[in-house]
Amino acid sequence: MLKIKNLHKCSIIFQKILATYRNFCTFAILFKGEIKNNTMYAIVEIAGQQFKVAQDDKIFVNRLKNNEGESVQFDSVLLIDADGKVSVGTPNVAGATVSAKVLTHLKGDKVIIFKKKRRKGYRVKNGFRPSLTHIQIETIKA
Repeated sequence: MLKIKNLHKCSIIFQKILATYRNFCTFAILFKGEIKNNTMYAIVEIAGQQFKVAQDDKIFVNRLKNNEGESVQFDSVLLIDADGKVSVGTPNVAGATVSAKVLTHLKGDKVIIFKKKRRKGYRVKNGFRPSLTHIQIETIKA
């Protein structure tokens, strides 16, 4: 059996590590948005992609044609959760809309496409910066 000389110091260090771990787990859970105060959220299809959104969320989507400062309506709402009451569409929820405000248009980080075939001397490097739109969700109507 292993004897630890400074048991008190080890327990203090262990308590600090445990407290740090608890703080990190709490931060990670809050950051992921798992703990919320029964807010309404929706899964909506925007420019060919599906997003889980709640009121006042800010998200980046593929470039929209609307100008900055304009309001946008999205009718393709696939699911709505209002305080535990879930409505699933087939394929869309009837009468549900999500309205958002266009904040800015911008270019995202560079995406690099690298192709290689080993032992053949074939290497191709391409890349692009995707065009994005930053939007803020204003209301979700069921």
